[in-house]
Parts: sequence; structure tokens; C-alpha cells
Amino acid sequence: MKIKKDVIVIGAGAAGMMCAIEAGKRGRSVMLLDHASKLAEKIRISGGGRCNFTNRHTRPENFLSHNPHFCRSALARFTPQNFIMLVEKHGIHYHEKKLGQLFCDGSSQQIIDLLRHECDAAGVEWQMPCRVTHTSRIHTGATGNDSSSGFVLETDRDTWVADSLVIATGGLSIPQIGASSFGYCIAEQFGITVTPLRPALVPLTFAADQLTFFSGLSGIAIDATVSCNEACFRENLLFTHRGLSGPAILQISSYWQPGIPVQLNLLPDLDAAAWLLDHRHSTALLPNLLAQYLPRRFAQAWCEAIMPGHSVRQLNRYSETELKQIAAQLRSWQITPSGTAGYKKAEVTLGGVDTRELSSKTMEAKKVPGLYFIGEVVDVTGHLGGFNFQWAWASGYAAGQFA
Repeated sequence: MKIKKDVIVIGAGAAGMMCAIEAGKRGRSVMLLDHASKLAEKIRISGGGRCNFTNRHTRPENFLSHNPHFCRSALARFTPQNFIMLVEKHGIHYHEKKLGQLFCDGSSQQIIDLLRHECDAAGVEWQMPCRVTHTSRIHTGATGNDSSSGFVLETDRDTWVADSLVIATGGLSIPQIGASSFGYCIAEQFGITVTPLRPALVPLTFAADQLTFFSGLSGIAIDATVSCNEACFRENLLFTHRGLSGPAILQISSYWQPGIPVQLNLLPDLDAAAWLLDHRHSTALLPNLLAQYLPRRFAQAWCEAIMPGHSVRQLNRYSETELKQIAAQLRSWQITPSGTAGYKKAEVTLGGVDTRELSSKTMEAKKVPGLYFIGEVVDVTGHLGGFNFQWAWASGYAAGQFA
């Protein structure tokens, strides 16, 4: 027996629940399916367990896409303030950590409970865990042409029929909590293009011959400006036993491509050349001078790395040309990662369902009426700091008005 619903949403994460809420408010009968046994694990682990649920300063420029203007419509119709109002409605206390990033004072579970409560109030029904085994379209007309009246979903529980099908299954990041390629497979099944995929907001790793340097500095953090491919971020970077992490590195990883160097300005608040030349008569060792602004252990290792085969000297034993060369390295130290830490450590997936195939107003597939894609599965990827959650809320809201 086939069970009929107006809307079926596959994926009970941030975007999926938001869409289900909005569709339910319109009086649509909504079924929310998810293969996981625990609700919204990605929300639960986000923000160190406190959920960086939005960013006050969200703008289209905070997102990457092959079609960079696509996100404007949804972001304009559901803003950070709209979600803040929802948070305040539920009495959740929150704080701004930095750079517009908003976190729960308590835990991420408060956001999950908020969404679950809103779903229940909107009459949304649930099936969890529930695996979809087959999806197909229902065609009308004697000739079986492309005019579609809905979708059939076969699951390990029941068979469902729906007018609208919303794919909110996320990307490939963090497979240990259930991420899969399901959404991309659905897109390809219905002839919808998926742009190239890769890990984003992810630590960068280095080749074996470089790891002696990096692993020896594991745990050291530096306030630096990191740039690559015309993108630039000023935040902390963190040395790990495999390479580099920290907010600045996670940000730049979305722009980095294999074989391309990353530039680090280690003294972003200083004119390094003028500072070194002011001390050119000093008898201090170069690492000791650098230790005024950089961690001492890093300063020593860095000096040895940029001058292999040469002993570290006192400042007055460097020529003016050498000091200018050292300053240039401090201002733009180039290092070339060998790769990334992969989807297991990535916060999001770069790329996804091609936005040129979707309506920016409704999130509906242009050539498959009734089929919608929202959230991380779409080729819209935000910067670090609450932007990807805001895209989930905004895209889910947009689809929920029409599905």
C-alpha cells in the first residue's frame, strides 16, 4: 500500500527541518525521513557542542559557488535576524563570540529541540531511521511524457507517494556521523548536474619531507594573515602533527587547490622590513628578536627552515639585503600543502547540485517539477563562522514556501 503525502523531505538536518516546518505551516502534509537513528548529529557536534547557529554579518560574499549570485534571493528572504527571533522565541540564551558568530550559551541540543518543537507544531510526521531504497517519478498522460504528478519512494519501512520531494541530505563531510552521496545520486538519477566535489573548511596536510618541521611545532597557534587564489583571511592558524589547521587555514582551504602554495603573513600588524632594519646593529639572535611577536619555539624552527645549511646569526651579522629578504619571508612565507585531511575532518563539502539547474526563488529543479534541493547538497558553500547554518535556514525556508 502506498501512503500519500503532499511533501516528503529526505534529510532531517538543519535545512530539512526548516523546510518541513515551513511547508507544514502552509497546511501541507509533510513526512520527514532520515536514515540516522539520532536526530541532527551535525548540529549537535557543531561549534564545539554549542552550535554557531548563524552570523550577524551574513552576505552573499561569504559564500562560494560556480554561480555566485544564486544565494542572494534566499539569503535576503530569511536573514540572520529571522533565525535569531526564532531562537529568542524559544528562550534560548546566546552570545556573540567574535566576528558576528552567534553561539548558544547552553548546548547545541537547544537548537535541535527548537527545530523538533517547531516541526511538531507544524504537524510534521517523522520516520527515523528509514532508508530510501528506490525513487521514481509518477507520470501523467497516455503517452507517459515528462508531465509529472509526483514521486514514489520505496523505503525499508513503507512506500510513499508525494507531490513534492525535497532533498536535504547534506554532503560528504564527516562520514562517521552518516554523511553519504545520496543527494548527488538523486540529482544524477534525474539528469541534474553535480559540480566537482571536494572537502572544504578542512585542515591542510604536508608531505613527509615537510612533516619533521610541522610535527615538531604541533600545538602552536599564531595570529596570521593567510592568502591563496586572491582570498585572504586574518585569524589564528594552528600547527598539527600532520600540517596546519585553525580558523585561518580552514577558511583558506575552500580556495586552495592541489599544487598551489599558500602565503602566510606571520607579522600582519608590523612593517617587518623596517622593524628588522631598526635592529640591524643588535647583537640579539634573530629568533630571539622574532620571539617578541612569535612563539619562541616557532621562531627558532622557522629561522632554521628558511635558511637551511646556515647557522642562525646575530642581527648585526646580516646584511641589509639579507634582512630585507627575511622580512619578505615573514610577510609572504610560501608553503605548498600536499593535500587536505579529507572529508573525515572537513566541516562542509565544496560543490554540489549545480545551482544553474535550480530556481533561486524556490530551490526547485527547473527540469524536474516538484523536486527540490536545499542545504549543503547544493553548490553553495559558506565561510567558517555560522554562514553554512544560515544557508541551511535560508534555503530550507525558501523551498518550504513552495514545496
